[in-house]
Amino acid sequence: MATGQAAKSARTVVIAGIPDGLLHDDVMTDILMIHFQMSKNNGGDVEEVMYPTMKKGVAYVTFEDEEVVESVLKKDEHRLEDKRLSRYYPLKVTRYCENVFSSVTSVLNMSIFKDQFVLEDLIQELKKKSTALSFGPLQSNGHISVQGSFPAITLLRDFLLLKAKSLSEKDEREESKSHQRPKKRLQQHGLTTEMNNFVRDADGEKQVVVLDTDTYYYMKYFFPSTFLVNGDVVISDITDGDVTTVYIENAGSRSDAGQVLRVKEKIENQSIKLHNILRKERIYFEERIRDEKWRYECVCRSLKPHYPSVLITHYDTHIDVIGNPSEVFEFTKEVSNKIQSLFRTT
Repeated sequence: MATGQAAKSARTVVIAGIPDGLLHDDVMTDILMIHFQMSKNNGGDVEEVMYPTMKKGVAYVTFEDEEVVESVLKKDEHRLEDKRLSRYYPLKVTRYCENVFSSVTSVLNMSIFKDQFVLEDLIQELKKKSTALSFGPLQSNGHISVQGSFPAITLLRDFLLLKAKSLSEKDEREESKSHQRPKKRLQQHGLTTEMNNFVRDADGEKQVVVLDTDTYYYMKYFFPSTFLVNGDVVISDITDGDVTTVYIENAGSRSDAGQVLRVKEKIENQSIKLHNILRKERIYFEERIRDEKWRYECVCRSLKPHYPSVLITHYDTHIDVIGNPSEVFEFTKEVSNKIQSLFRTT
């Protein structure tokens, strides 16, 4: 069963940009099937089209052969065209197993570098170094938003911390020589805290691991042993939206930097493994439909025993489903079918 699901997810692509509400769902499903079977679109035999889904304007197309997925992805542009549509609609086609988590957004405070660098030049350097990230405009206060995958943002963070640390050490050396210039202070509390943690890493008293929050929750639920330590080590965490910072400290009377470092490496290694295999789908509630949230929660609870490796997190406006691609795909599909069945019977 699991092998079959994994094979199916490998034969599936995600389609975004479908015009929502223009045609009946069955008609749109037919148009999508025709589009992805046509040779001019690099298509092939379609096994199934899943539409509508939990996300508006998104469909899943599963081909009979995995090779067709590669062919479809190579096409530069997909245009959804049909006589039943008033115009063509550009589609975004991505591999289902790709983009494990939705992109996260982080706001960087670059003002600490303004005395040493031209910030615009430094931003250009970062863009060349981190081509997988999308940078917003540089604000007058030195802040800039960055969007991309969590691992890519983590690498950028580590690079900036090293750069900030080298500047701090340079200031200390110059201050010890001249005793005239005060040491520069990092101006944003968030980066100040991270810098202090980064510097303390060297003496082994404290280690810091920055994790994607969804990965952290999954680890805590399914791999709690990752965070089990003896009385000489204390683990704490702070969650801020998409990011959770885990602090590992030595609490024993005898300092054992190696022990703290081993715990950090264990958490990091587990998080990397999970980030490479997990996927998240988000199920939104329609506020205008009475008791919809309750219905979704009931359906999810009834299906959960059949998907023991899926983590379901309930929020006021949506439900997050996290797990391996094949199980998340099958789970959300079953939820969609059951919800539609409930609406037909009420």
